[in-house]
This record gives sequence, structure tokens and C-alpha cells, in this order.
Amino acid sequence: MLRAHGVYGALIVEPLAPHESLSAGTLVTISGREYEIANARSEGRFLRVELAGVDTREKAQMLRGAYLQVREVDLAALPEGEYYRFQLIGLAVRSTDGRELGRVTDVLPAPENDIYVVSGPSGEVLIPAVDDVVHDIDLAGGAITVEIVPGLLP
Repeated sequence: MLRAHGVYGALIVEPLAPHESLSAGTLVTISGREYEIANARSEGRFLRVELAGVDTREKAQMLRGAYLQVREVDLAALPEGEYYRFQLIGLAVRSTDGRELGRVTDVLPAPENDIYVVSGPSGEVLIPAVDDVVHDIDLAGGAITVEIVPGLLP
């Protein structure tokens, strides 16, 4: 949650999932407490969200900086070849020649493409999420296969 909006407890949020995932009636968890979305409106790349029970600016401000977590079953299906960040965290990363590079510990958003942060035997490696580098993502198998391009490894 980025900030409170107005005096009646609305929240401005930056969704990490398609906007449809945060629609009226959806249950979300914030800091271990469950809320129901009463209303949600698009504000460009942000959403203005109203939660049942959060009816003052002060209550909304108390949620600032927290994540609105949606149950996985309530997430919108993504097109083929697209993944939610949480699905990538923990996947093993291997090179096309069989080297183990480590596991994805974070996914950083960037203007052109995401960056996979991989921690492993070579330390921390930043993998650009582009077709020339990422050859395969196998969620069921728990692995990402990448091409080692010049400058990728330390």
C-alpha cells in the first residue's frame, strides 16, 4: 500500500498482479488480518481500493507500506509465458550446459524487463528476464534454464 487517499479510508496501491485480482468482493490479507475489498477503481497504473472496516484516513495510514496479499486461487490467469513473481522465488537456476547457478531470491522490476536475483555458489547473479538469456521456466519442475552470455557471471 502506497498511501491513504481521502478522509474515508481509501488506499492507493500499486498492484503486482493484474488489476482484476483486486476487485470488489475479493478477500485480501494485510499484516495477518483479512479484509474484503468493498470497491476498487483504476487510477492509471495504481488502484484506489476501499476495504470493509477501513473507514477513516487514520485506519488507512496504519496499513501504509504493507502488502495486500490475494489468495492464489483468486489471482487472474496469466497468458502463456508470463508468471507471477512469487512463482519464481525459490526456483533453481541452471545454465544450458548444466551448471547450477543457485536459486531465485528476488525479482526486481525494471523498465525494459524484470531482473532475477539468483544466489548461489558464484555469489549473487543478476539475470535479465529476456528471451536471449532465459530459455525455459518450468514451474512444475522447479527450474529456470538460462544461457550464459558474456558478462552474466562474475
